[in-house]
Amino acid sequence: MAIGDELSNIDFKNLIGSPLISVVQAQAQSAQTSVDFIKSVGFEQDSNTPTMVTFSYMKPIESTDSDGNTTVTPVKHDLTVPILTMLPIPFIRVEETTIDFNAKINSVQESTSTSSHDLSTSLSAKAGWGPVSAKLSASYSYKKSTSATSKTERTYSMAVHVRAVQDELPAGTERLLGILENAIEEVPAST
Repeated sequence: MAIGDELSNIDFKNLIGSPLISVVQAQAQSAQTSVDFIKSVGFEQDSNTPTMVTFSYMKPIESTDSDGNTTVTPVKHDLTVPILTMLPIPFIRVEETTIDFNAKINSVQESTSTSSHDLSTSLSAKAGWGPVSAKLSASYSYKKSTSATSKTERTYSMAVHVRAVQDELPAGTERLLGILENAIEEVPAST
């Protein structure tokens, strides 16, 4: 298989698309987590009323008597605050996604062919007083050896970098928190 064919057979659509789909799903899951946090922490379970927290503290109150003398007397006060105005609401968004894909394909094809020919002949003749004799001997040999090796190494690596940041509150959530801040109430404690 040619190197170009190797690369053309890689499923880039799924290779790149799958991490991006995962990032979108993670973003949706993050948004749902924010909604669940606001519902579970910010509002009473049985009703849609905001969860309120009441703090008691001593507040100095100045009073002036008829002679013009000023006295400071600590008076206990209660401060009721919607809990959502005191907590950071988790709004995480994916700011950047980088997909790095590296493909390294090493293809080595090696072919060796060797051949050898061997021809040997010998001729001998004998002459003398007797009958003439001649002897001819010949030999021929042929040897061919062929070997081929093919080796392909494939190395794929993929790295996905996701950078998430705390996002600004959506306009509706900011407006909700503004309304809840107006519900903050400070009253003298009843004794």
